[in-house]
Amino acid sequence: MGVFPMAERRDDPRVFWVDPEARGIFPLTDFHISRRLARTIRSEPFLVTLNRDFEGTVTACAEREETWINATIFDLYKDLYKMGHAHSLELWEGNNLIGGVYGVTLGRAFFGESMFSRRRDASKIGLAYLVRHLTITGFTLFDTQFLTPHLASLGAIEIPRKAYHDMLENALSAGVADIRSRALPDAQSVVQRRTQTS
Repeated sequence: MGVFPMAERRDDPRVFWVDPEARGIFPLTDFHISRRLARTIRSEPFLVTLNRDFEGTVTACAEREETWINATIFDLYKDLYKMGHAHSLELWEGNNLIGGVYGVTLGRAFFGESMFSRRRDASKIGLAYLVRHLTITGFTLFDTQFLTPHLASLGAIEIPRKAYHDMLENALSAGVADIRSRALPDAQSVVQRRTQTS
């Protein structure tokens, strides 16, 4: 239906649904990898994994002064993960979880819910891997909910609600993509995409 849950704050048990007039999305063919970021990705500073620590990723996303992830929402995302509809991409420095993003999949749509970063470029690297992986595994829509300056710098755009709902309908009616159907791409594959779309 194109709505997503939020809470006012961590200790507020109420959940409300949001359907913004303008929606943030990542066009999967237009993710921007700068030369500097490409060099960083090639150096492989972090281990990138899929679904290795879903709960740890959501916990880290909620570890900020103000968060919309309350206990009810956290429990529901854990249920979706167990059902195979929620997934996380993590970045590791040794045994330390230093970045990640999680979201929900339906049809050929990935709904990015939240992300965190504890090292420079960790969120950019995570998104670069995720966008490449979604493309390889057949996704057609990457919903970012809102457009932030950070996401805009990487190629995310804002579209009207009607256009979003049309894209969503197409993504839901075009079969099912499975984010787990292939291993994550390697660094060269992620960076190579930059030269193909530059």
